Amino acid sequence: MNLINGVFNLLFLVLAAIIFGMSVYAIVHALRVPANAFISAGKLKKELWLLILGLATLFSGAGAWMYFDAFLGALAMGNPKFIGIGLGLFSILAVIAATVYIVDVKPAVKGMGRGNSGPYGPW
Repeated sequence: MNLINGVFNLLFLVLAAIIFGMSVYAIVHALRVPANAFISAGKLKKELWLLILGLATLFSGAGAWMYFDAFLGALAMGNPKFIGIGLGLFSILAVIAATVYIVDVKPAVKGMGRGNSGPYGPW
């Protein structure tokens, strides 16, 4: 049973790290895009996306830390305990927010607000 608990904790640690990575990628991209690009693309304001993605990053980071801490504790003590899907609803909301931003908003604001840029650079 300890092996199964350890495998599940490791699996959830990997998933939580992926969700955290997606959230960090999305918020870094949102920080780099000008605010008028969101309005021009017909999306929510930049400030609202930063709030949503900031909360997603916070909760996904907390979930990843919880699994990482449990994994280190299992390595140190040798007795892994299954901790479930900690912060489950918030992790699901975080992956939804990051996915919506990456799939819908990022392509819509791509290339907006760069000024006089041609296909091969500024002109």
